[in-house]
Amino acid sequence: MLIAGLLTFIYAAIVGRYMEGWQALPFFEIKNKSENNTTFSVIIAARNEEQNISKTLHAILAQNYPISLFEVIVIDDHSTDNTATIVEQFSQQYSNIQLIRLADYDLGDIQSFKKKALEIAIQQANNQLIVTTDADCVMGKNWLSLIADFYNTEKPVFIAAPVIFYDEKNIFQRFQSLDFIGMMGVNGAGISRNFQFLCNGANLAYEREAFFEVNGFEGIDQLASGDDLMLIQKMAKHYPHHRIKFLKNAEATTFTTPKRTVRDFMSQRIRWATKTTSYPDLRVTLTWAVIWLFCISIPLNFVLSIFFGEMLLTIAIAQLFSKAFIDYLFLRSVAVSLNRKDLVSMSVYLPAIFLELAYVIVIGTLGNLVKKYEWKGRKVY
Repeated sequence: MLIAGLLTFIYAAIVGRYMEGWQALPFFEIKNKSENNTTFSVIIAARNEEQNISKTLHAILAQNYPISLFEVIVIDDHSTDNTATIVEQFSQQYSNIQLIRLADYDLGDIQSFKKKALEIAIQQANNQLIVTTDADCVMGKNWLSLIADFYNTEKPVFIAAPVIFYDEKNIFQRFQSLDFIGMMGVNGAGISRNFQFLCNGANLAYEREAFFEVNGFEGIDQLASGDDLMLIQKMAKHYPHHRIKFLKNAEATTFTTPKRTVRDFMSQRIRWATKTTSYPDLRVTLTWAVIWLFCISIPLNFVLSIFFGEMLLTIAIAQLFSKAFIDYLFLRSVAVSLNRKDLVSMSVYLPAIFLELAYVIVIGTLGNLVKKYEWKGRKVY
């Protein structure tokens, strides 16, 4: 009973801190009304994205930002479909789009193809600010304008910005969107209060020189993923924390679709979870460990109540209600800020309570047991 109470208290404190950090993070509005001269290199590492890459490139080309001030570099990671051909067609029509083929480089024995792809693209980039997104993302017309103004106003070396799912078709996909909204709140809150540095590689910006100053992905290239989380934590160790920023504005969001099947969802989240114990910042690993322990204690107490009486049943119910309440307050705060208040309607949130609990327990467990997985037809060890 004491352990369950302690875990519940710690969990509430963690989520409460996230909520306070998110609410303290100021909403950013465009302040420079004059023309902005920040130059961008938008980099996309793509593998087998023939169904999505055209939408992504059209969304970038439609930016409300001078086309002369940004270039787009797509580096094709050994695609077995028509991804490279589609990008090549764009590059023939638009002079600021460039295709690089990872297959043209001698890579040796590597695991992290995406980090190598980004590294090669950054080396060939011509502009001061690197912006990374994914080949299945779209964005609004003010995306680059907001990043440019935020960069000139706040003077950061590293900018994390929101990534949100859209085009949900069912409860399972809306659950993914709600879960992802929570991740954005965690990212923004941690950066806001300088206690945790997390981000998503589908919407990042950082100074090209800063990337080289921290020696790029050197020292964090042993894992296939982590081009985002490990890099921001490396930057946070090298630069003053006030130079790592989160851009809180819904118009700065990039959008991608949730996974259509449970198998794809599990594969994605296991891939993310495999790097948890390798984060440079031990505080992140410890936080996730406490959250996992709290979540697993809830069904455990329900089961144990069968053998040890109603007291454990009461504790389990109290834990579940406590979690549901504090999570709702936090998620609602983030969802409202990012224009997705629909995700905290009871029709979405009530089933999400149980889906999220099962997800944290299963993924948290498998992420530490699974040593290899498959991603886009490639076995990763």
